[in-house]
Amino acid sequence: MDSILRIQELTERLNIYRDEYYNQNAPSVSDEAYDRLFDELKRLEQEEGIAFSNSPTQSVGYEAVSELKKTEHPIPLLSLDKTKNITELNQFRAGQDTLLMLKLDGLTVKLEYEGGKLLRASTRGNGETGEDITHNAKTFRNIPLVIPYSDKLVITGEAVIHTDDFERLQSQTVDSSGEKYRNIRNLAAGTVRSFDAETCAKRGIYFHPFDVLEGLDNYSADCKHVKLSVLQHQLGFEVCPFYYLNKMKQTDQDFQQYIEELKETAVQEHFPIDGMVLTYDSISYSKSCGRTGHHYKSGLAFKFEDDLYETRLISVEWLASRFGAVTPVAIFEPVEIDGCMISRASLHNLAYFQRFELGAGDRILISKRNMIIPQVEENLDRSGTLEAPELCPNCGEPLIVKSGDAEKTCFLQCQNQGCTMKHLGSFIHFTRKKCMNISGISEKLLSLFTSQGWIRTYADIYRLDRYREQIVRLDGMGEQSFARLWKAIEESRKTDFAHFLCALDIPLIGETASRILAKVFHDDLDGFLNAVQHGYLFSRIDGIGLVMQDNIYEWFGSDKNLKTMEELRKEVVIMKNTNQNENQGNPFEGKTVVVTGTLANFTRDSVHIQLMQLGAKPGKSVSKNTDYVIAGEKAGSKLAKAKELNITVLTEDEFMQMMGA
Repeated sequence: MDSILRIQELTERLNIYRDEYYNQNAPSVSDEAYDRLFDELKRLEQEEGIAFSNSPTQSVGYEAVSELKKTEHPIPLLSLDKTKNITELNQFRAGQDTLLMLKLDGLTVKLEYEGGKLLRASTRGNGETGEDITHNAKTFRNIPLVIPYSDKLVITGEAVIHTDDFERLQSQTVDSSGEKYRNIRNLAAGTVRSFDAETCAKRGIYFHPFDVLEGLDNYSADCKHVKLSVLQHQLGFEVCPFYYLNKMKQTDQDFQQYIEELKETAVQEHFPIDGMVLTYDSISYSKSCGRTGHHYKSGLAFKFEDDLYETRLISVEWLASRFGAVTPVAIFEPVEIDGCMISRASLHNLAYFQRFELGAGDRILISKRNMIIPQVEENLDRSGTLEAPELCPNCGEPLIVKSGDAEKTCFLQCQNQGCTMKHLGSFIHFTRKKCMNISGISEKLLSLFTSQGWIRTYADIYRLDRYREQIVRLDGMGEQSFARLWKAIEESRKTDFAHFLCALDIPLIGETASRILAKVFHDDLDGFLNAVQHGYLFSRIDGIGLVMQDNIYEWFGSDKNLKTMEELRKEVVIMKNTNQNENQGNPFEGKTVVVTGTLANFTRDSVHIQLMQLGAKPGKSVSKNTDYVIAGEKAGSKLAKAKELNITVLTEDEFMQMMGA
């Protein structure tokens, strides 16, 4: 509508004239000319029923609040699943009409209108509960406070600071810690959530809608792009730029071209972006896709490839683990990635370190793999002046080079059984939840207790009361702290076979393997030890390989380890698992079950544990011996193999129903 464009133009021009008059004392138009334009704007706003938040006809003055009140979202504002693969993005269309739009880099905000007026604005928060930011939304540069639509309207969009404004603000604005804002998203989020609306008004927040949650059904009940067009052309919103793509098949090259064109739009309009979003156009089809606890299945976010950042290497640290592996860590000049200052990244192993020919002062390229893990990607100089150590950085004993499981990998190993890091790491492992579950005993305390000689073996942890008087005098301790610590230690004395075995820290015999062995030996530690003594072939057990079998025999072949275990057994009680017989008769007892894809209610480890508790055997690959396949999101080749072999495939919901959850 031409009238809406004229309203926007007049609003912008009059604000410039007001600034010239009140702030610069240099008006460029006469009072008569200003008044004529002001009257025209006021008339058009009344005729069209639209008035923008920064219109000079609206009341001046900014509201301040003492807190941001919580507000519930009846329709959860969840995120979308992500990909960095353009083929996967293209395949997601699945023969449906779709919208490809910019993924703006700001804060998701919901606006609610009733009777043609802005009623409430809130942040997404955790998806279920957000914060009321209505006082700030009224100062957003481009949202209408009044619209020519009297029914209820609920829309979501992104509140952003434009890139050209960010360059100006970055030198003037600091965060709550007194530091300059490092990225545009953090500044936008901090501004939108500020208590004083004047702060928000000065920084210039723009709102760009990307979805209509409620309303406009009289224009279209099922087409998202129609509703967005109504927002743009009839109600005065500046919608997030998008392409409407019909069902026609598109090549990956076509898709890449659309993305490049949208990226160019973002540059021209100064929009901050961190990717693209592809959503289905049909509202009914989108609803039928459902959701997980984390994201809706009606759209997919496309993240750009990891960016590379140049910095300079300072040094390489070599750190010893509890199993004696010595790992290199790159230390470099801090570099900002996605708002985080990164100054170190693992180099994983000796072979990886050698590949880069590193030297102090070399220019290196850093990324955050999958937007999470800092990674050294390249060395531009390759001076090769840094060498691997010959002695353990912890105990000073000679290191040896061992081959890794993967091809062309090798790592440094400390063979000294008395290495202090091995001891400390082993005690840290022992106290974890999956082992003896001793809460309240931190790494710092364990380090102190071992350095004092109070803990030399696992059993010593259960004898710490001998040193109560010394412990309560430590900084940060006291009688109450010791009482809590001792209570946690005492409660951990009752354990079961799986937790006990995992706590012994046998290489590769972790939580899952320990539960498998507990199931096979019916929670009978003596039965398991008898099997070790008589050369039982543990590798016959599903989930226990030859290397794990060798590690079991090597560990229990050590007199020192056996003495450590027997001392520990005197301090703890290993309980029988009373749930073993309850599994009889359930559909998973004795079955081999393979899990593929991503589950909403389980991690991969937790679903395997659940299966073992049901008497099932978690499988790694699908074969004719597989009884069930549980398929989550993005199930791939294993699901296809299961269908090929006519194996029963269960959804996560079906699995939970069958196990009685």
